[in-house]
Amino acid sequence: MNGADLLVRELGARDVDCIYTLCGNGLDPIFDATYRANMRVIDTRNEQAAAYMADAVGRLTRRLGVVAVSTGVAHINALTGVCNGWFDGSPMLLITGGSDSAYAGRGNFQDMDSVGLARPLCKYSAWVDRPERIAWALDEAARAAVTGRPGPVHLTIPTDVLRAPAPGADPNAGRPKSATVEYRGEADETSLATAVQLVCAAERPFIIAGSGCFYADAAAELAVLAGQMRAPVAVPIWDRGAIEQPIPEFVGVIGAASGQPGIMPDADLILLIGAEVDYRVGYLEPPAVAAGAKTIRCDADPAKITQGVQPDVCLLGDPRRVMLQLGEALDAEGHRGTGAWLNEARCRDADFRRAWTEMPPPESPACTGRHIIEGIRQAITDDTFLLVDGGNIGQWFHMSMCDRYPARWMTCGRSAVVGWGFPSAAAVRSVYPDEPILLLSGDGSATFTLAEIEAAARQNLPYVAIIADDSAWGIVVSGCLRREQPPVACQLGPIDFAKVAEGFGGRGVRVEDPSRLARAIEEGFASRQVTVIHVPVCHGGPAD
Repeated sequence: MNGADLLVRELGARDVDCIYTLCGNGLDPIFDATYRANMRVIDTRNEQAAAYMADAVGRLTRRLGVVAVSTGVAHINALTGVCNGWFDGSPMLLITGGSDSAYAGRGNFQDMDSVGLARPLCKYSAWVDRPERIAWALDEAARAAVTGRPGPVHLTIPTDVLRAPAPGADPNAGRPKSATVEYRGEADETSLATAVQLVCAAERPFIIAGSGCFYADAAAELAVLAGQMRAPVAVPIWDRGAIEQPIPEFVGVIGAASGQPGIMPDADLILLIGAEVDYRVGYLEPPAVAAGAKTIRCDADPAKITQGVQPDVCLLGDPRRVMLQLGEALDAEGHRGTGAWLNEARCRDADFRRAWTEMPPPESPACTGRHIIEGIRQAITDDTFLLVDGGNIGQWFHMSMCDRYPARWMTCGRSAVVGWGFPSAAAVRSVYPDEPILLLSGDGSATFTLAEIEAAARQNLPYVAIIADDSAWGIVVSGCLRREQPPVACQLGPIDFAKVAEGFGGRGVRVEDPSRLARAIEEGFASRQVTVIHVPVCHGGPAD
């Protein structure tokens, strides 16, 4: 057994069954070891795409996603996906190979400080200098990735360490080696009692449910608590959702560039569960919230419980367990929120979305963003994985489709990066071999990683992608129009995306009639091929 064999064994012990990669300097020992261990390897056309795949797996499954790349520029490319994971708290591991360590720092091939470059974006970043340290370093990295607020971690392991003989015996055999996010702990009774008092005294409570609810697998508990409090619930835009089915309390996303219903400024109590304090919630400062509004904050990470603001009450613990505690305590008090505030919030939400959901159809039969959303709504089921990559079309999705926000719906995340969609759709397929997978992308976003169609087609990772093509960076054009300024550096040339897909080994379809879109999506699912549906769109609506 050499160091690479040990690395692969330790990954397998943590239920990692796939590595996403692009071949390069220092990776051959790892590939040889994966072959011997029968571990799956999925390759890409760009290290950025490989890292996006590991990030997507981490954010989707709550388990460690793993990407392996070379050093030098390859490492830099992969850090784009790591950055995305850093913004969103995605449990992912970047493994960087490299030349023999004897000449490190003396100008060996692709010599650079990969550990130092990764450290600002990672919860743990280390250089492994001996094969005996591989298991220990991986354990440290995996533990950091999935505890507290999850996040990316990094190991650089030079070629000579990977090829060197390694201890065959596992001194930690029999001990748990988890690489899955798992929260523990309950809120202390004193804080809980104070929180109950604030909830019972509130007339207009508002729940903000962030990614921490998703990582805690707390969708059911969130729905019950919201119904008990009769409190409107919103998800910060880009966060992972935990609204599995439509519930009366859900009022969509907040923090979007396209605005939000005027609910939070009139709330007298903000219950922040597993969410960041940032621009999306107005930093929890007036005028985004009322000057006298109380704040209860629940988080599993002690480092986050007072991030951005000092709440009136801190409930430190597993969000799922804390919501159960809070619900039981409110039951004991006989508390049930008033329907008047919830009804008012629902009316404000409906009034806000009317501009998106009741827009009159255009005079021509051309597609708009609204048509695309309606076609998607007709074609998907509860089993469909839906990914959204793009600014302008993303606004249509968030404003006119989100009557729920289930775990199977995923956006790029809080970094607001574009171009992650094609590799992420393939990554979802690598984990879920049978369910339908639909990617909704803008044309600008799509061109970042179009070549990944080839990688997905070659490795039998099918999905359906809709490209909404307005030949522009639509969200920027919209801003120019609102400012009555001419568009600058935001208009794009024409691309025949259907032919591009066919050139990369996929299946291409062009849809110009809105009534044909749902059928085209269903045919794409049935084809079991990478299918790109090119939909030219005209401007027409609040986003345009």
